[in-house]
Amino acid sequence: MNTANPTPYADLGPDRVLDAVESLGLLSDGRLLALNSYENRVYQVGIEDGPPVIAKFYRPERWSDAAIREEHDFTLALAELEIPAVAPLRIGGETLHTFEGYRFSLTPRRGGRHPELGDLDVLEWIGRFIGRIHAVGAVAPFRDRPTLNIAHFGVESRDYLLTHDWIPAELLDAYRSVVDQALQGVRDGYARAGSIQRLRLHGDCHLGNLLWTDVGPHFVDFDDARQGPAIQDLWMLLSGEREEMSQQLAAVLAGYEDFQEFDTRELHLIEALRTLRLIHHAAWIARRWSDPAFPAAFTWFGDTHYWQNHILQLREQIAAMEAGPLHGL
Repeated sequence: MNTANPTPYADLGPDRVLDAVESLGLLSDGRLLALNSYENRVYQVGIEDGPPVIAKFYRPERWSDAAIREEHDFTLALAELEIPAVAPLRIGGETLHTFEGYRFSLTPRRGGRHPELGDLDVLEWIGRFIGRIHAVGAVAPFRDRPTLNIAHFGVESRDYLLTHDWIPAELLDAYRSVVDQALQGVRDGYARAGSIQRLRLHGDCHLGNLLWTDVGPHFVDFDDARQGPAIQDLWMLLSGEREEMSQQLAAVLAGYEDFQEFDTRELHLIEALRTLRLIHHAAWIARRWSDPAFPAAFTWFGDTHYWQNHILQLREQIAAMEAGPLHGL
């Protein structure tokens, strides 16, 4: 899932984007807007005599064709059940297309705003739709997409940062100590949760991938879809102090359990998964640093102050994992 070419989008200029879209028989009106995306490249493209489309150009060598199609099939299955997941368009019977060495897909443009996650009714509403997504996700596993696990998100990420000399020398001992302690806390959380179900997930269900309209939410960008515990799609909706998060969790689960049973043992994983995301995110930026988009977007990454804060966040996560699970039921 790593990219051999450090600058895979160097040849993806505006003309090539428009030519790729028009290769599918659509006529562009020439309007092109680059959207906020780092792992892939995503553009809004205006279409003559029709609404604009979203063109996503997949990072080479990150996913196999089979894995991309598996994501597409999942979102299409959700959309067919009127679950508000934005699925790719079928054109010529295909959802995954190629043009001059690039793989891409088109989806309808869907507008919206960030949901008000401080509103418990909104959280319950979102919980109902995630419950419906998971009811479909539990029917059959992914076969070509990975499982969220400690080895990839935690251990491999830590090792990459250490072996590629990303940690400042004066902080190296502190980082080694705290990241190892944090990973042990993650293992302990998984041990307390026990044998839990892994199902097909959105995988990255944060505020930016939830768009709210007057008729409710819709879910975008299933690019990180994978197997994992249900709580992975729920914990990123929670914020604030423990009491606040417990109230938010209760609202989410009230809606969720209208459609899908929730195993309360997974509450042991909330802070464990947050810890894994923290470690993995740092390694993700480091792995992509040769892509010019990353230094431009993450100017603060890599300096001593960043790593001091990163170590502090890991210490806070150790304390959060030791505090035990939230009680949202």
